Amino acid sequence: MGAKDSRVDEYIGKSADFARPILEHIREVVHGAFPEVEETIKWGWPHFTYKGILCSMAAFKAHCTLNFWKGEDVLGSGAASEGAMGQFGKLTSVKDLPGKRVLTRYVKKAVALNEAGTPSPSSRRAKPKREPEVPDDLWAALQANEAARTVFEKFPLGQRREYVDWITEAKRPETRARRLATTIEWLSEGKRRNWKYEKC
Repeated sequence: MGAKDSRVDEYIGKSADFARPILEHIREVVHGAFPEVEETIKWGWPHFTYKGILCSMAAFKAHCTLNFWKGEDVLGSGAASEGAMGQFGKLTSVKDLPGKRVLTRYVKKAVALNEAGTPSPSSRRAKPKREPEVPDDLWAALQANEAARTVFEKFPLGQRREYVDWITEAKRPETRARRLATTIEWLSEGKRRNWKYEKC
């Protein structure tokens, strides 16, 4: 049997009055379609999982969303998520969702895809990761600090890219200089860019 997560109860309870019936309906249909589904909170909103993510739901100030992780495979081509609108648009009532029978079919399809180990369409389209282009000021600072350079060079591509992007996205020169100094300080301490948010 699957499991319900009390954090999802809390999430629904804290949602706007209009959103609660929508979220409760989605939850009921997902569990009814596949009783072994489990719940969790990822990125701040409820997700339903079975051998990977099946779908997620979220509530905003004026609408809710429902997204299937492998949406194009579950719903057909052209079903890509429209950002905060989700695959079913902005949901303001249960009537905005497909019927229970159709939703049940979508959940079962998502389960079958996960059981088969089918990768998500977005991961199939993913381009190979390239080495981030280190800007001159960061390169010079790394050459001047051996500890920071060693850590930076040992980091995987994604972690190096996070620092490069953080520096190059600065709009003002003083902001860039401050981020560069912080980068060297954190790297010399062996810290990743988002170390503050990592679990201890």
